[in-house]
Amino acid sequence: MTVHIRIEQLTVEYEKPRERGRFVAVSDFNLEVVRGTFVTVVGPSGCGKSTVLLAVAGLATPTRGRVRVDEKDVTGPGRDRAMVFQEFALMPWRTVVENVRFGLELQRWSADDPTTRAQRFVRLVGLEGFEHYRPHQLSGGMRQRVGIARALAVDPQILLLDEPFGALDAQTRETMGDELLGIWEQDKKTALFVTHSIDEAVFLGDAVVVMSRSPGRVVATIAIDLPRPRTIDITDSPAFVAYRRQIRRLLGSSVEAPG
Repeated sequence: MTVHIRIEQLTVEYEKPRERGRFVAVSDFNLEVVRGTFVTVVGPSGCGKSTVLLAVAGLATPTRGRVRVDEKDVTGPGRDRAMVFQEFALMPWRTVVENVRFGLELQRWSADDPTTRAQRFVRLVGLEGFEHYRPHQLSGGMRQRVGIARALAVDPQILLLDEPFGALDAQTRETMGDELLGIWEQDKKTALFVTHSIDEAVFLGDAVVVMSRSPGRVVATIAIDLPRPRTIDITDSPAFVAYRRQIRRLLGSSVEAPG
């Protein structure tokens, strides 16, 4: 097994706005993500989950420690990584296809026709027939599909997902998780997925990383031994329920821990 992402003693601090001193978002965070695995991260609100993703994306600079991809230090954004945010971040004046094509335009994609490629990924995420719709004509789940298609279209080696379903209702969120797994199963890119939902973390992940409250550290990494491909019915299984209880206990202890 090859380690694709290696995070070593990562500490990220920010200047406090309108105050003296610095805010420590993440402290001494360590993690190894094996190539082709789907790893989920859960933790209390404000524990630095998103900061970890931003550091892997090259959008947050470590104060101490380092992030490595393929054993090379991350010093900024790269074509090998793509990020999907909770906010849909779509351009309202662009159609679905044009929004998906945007990432290809930024990268000056030349391997094949950008529009044809964008259309292919629109179909992949189940939006065939909506290619020429604009964001305001789409539901929240459909808009998030556009964001996922845009990230996949640039063919990243690593997919970083920052609570991409957090703004959706429970039923749509469940459906989107199921569909995301179906898409991921096709080529199994390395995925790092941040969520507040324990059920979502267990359902999606090969492993679940549990973080402490701020400043965020790794409390435990739980290997999820559930068969793939998975369907939503697995959430009723005794094994799934046991993982849920284990992670809930770990989150409870992390919230109550002093310091």
